[in-house]
Amino acid sequence: MTHPTVLLSGVAKRYGEVQAVKDVSFVLNEGETVALVGHNGAGKTTLIKLMLGLIRPSAGSIEVMGEDPASGDFAVRQRLGYLPESVAFHMALTGHETLAFYARLKRVAAANPLDLLERVGLGAAAADRPVRTYSKGMRQRLGLAQALLGEPRLLLLDEPTSGLDPALRRRFYDLLSELRAKGTTILLSSHALTELEDRVDRVLIVNDGVTIADGTLDDLRALARLPTRISIRFQNRASIESSKSAQVAWKATGTATFEVDVAMEDKVALLKEVTTNPDDIAMLHVTEPTLDDLYAHFLNGGRART
Repeated sequence: MTHPTVLLSGVAKRYGEVQAVKDVSFVLNEGETVALVGHNGAGKTTLIKLMLGLIRPSAGSIEVMGEDPASGDFAVRQRLGYLPESVAFHMALTGHETLAFYARLKRVAAANPLDLLERVGLGAAAADRPVRTYSKGMRQRLGLAQALLGEPRLLLLDEPTSGLDPALRRRFYDLLSELRAKGTTILLSSHALTELEDRVDRVLIVNDGVTIADGTLDDLRALARLPTRISIRFQNRASIESSKSAQVAWKATGTATFEVDVAMEDKVALLKEVTTNPDDIAMLHVTEPTLDDLYAHFLNGGRART
C-alpha cells in the first residue's frame, strides 16, 4: 500500500496581476513516477517551486511528507531532490568539489561522490575537471548527481534529459527505475512526451494554471476515446479481398498495405475479423493514441466522447 508523499489541495498562486496557478489538487504517492506536462507558462515550474517551499501559495494547502514545505523542519527539506531546467554551477570548481559543496549546503553526507558521479555517467576523469570544461550534457548529469544527494524521498526534475544523447537518456531512466523501486516519488516535468510513454505511472496535464487531465495512459485514452490505428500488409494481392473487412474504410498506403482508424470499442472485433486467415498477413501493427495525441486532445478542450 502506497502513502502520499505530496498532497496539493485547491492550490493557487498569484504574482501581482498574473494568476500562475488557479486551482490545482493532486496527490503524489510513494514509489510513483508522474509526468507533469503542459506548454510554457502553464504553471509547471510554479507548482515545482511550491512543492519545494521556495514560494508560498496564495490559496490552498500543500503537504510534502506531512509538512508544509515552506515552513517545515529542515529534515524534510533534506529529503527533497531538485534538478532545475537550467543548471548553473561555479565554473572554477571540479565536479567532485561541486558535489561536496552541495552536500555541505544540504547538510548531508556525500559518502562517496565518485560513486554518485559514476551513477550519472561521469567518470573519475571528469570528477577532477573544472565544470567550465564540461559539455551541456555533462553539466546536466552533474545537476542530476546533486539532486540525488542524501537519497531523496521526493525527486523533482524539470526537463531532466535536456542535452543528453539517446544512450545517456536510457541510462537516466534506468536510474529512475532503481530509485522508484526503493520508494522514491519522482515528478518529471518535460516536453519530451514520446520518451515518457511506458516510463511513468501517471500523467498530469496542466493548462492555464489548472489541471485538465490526471491519470494513467489507459485512463486518459478511455476518457479521450481517440481512435486506434490498425495497419496491415498482406502476403499478396490475392489474399486482400478475402481478409480485409468491408465494414470499415481502409486506406491504401502501399502495395498490399492498408490502414484504418477505428473506435476503441471496435478494435478487438476488427482484429479478430482480419486475422481469420493469419497466413495471408505479412504485417499487422496496432497503434494506440500516443501521449502526444492525448496531450493535444486535452489541451484543445477535448472531453470524453459519448
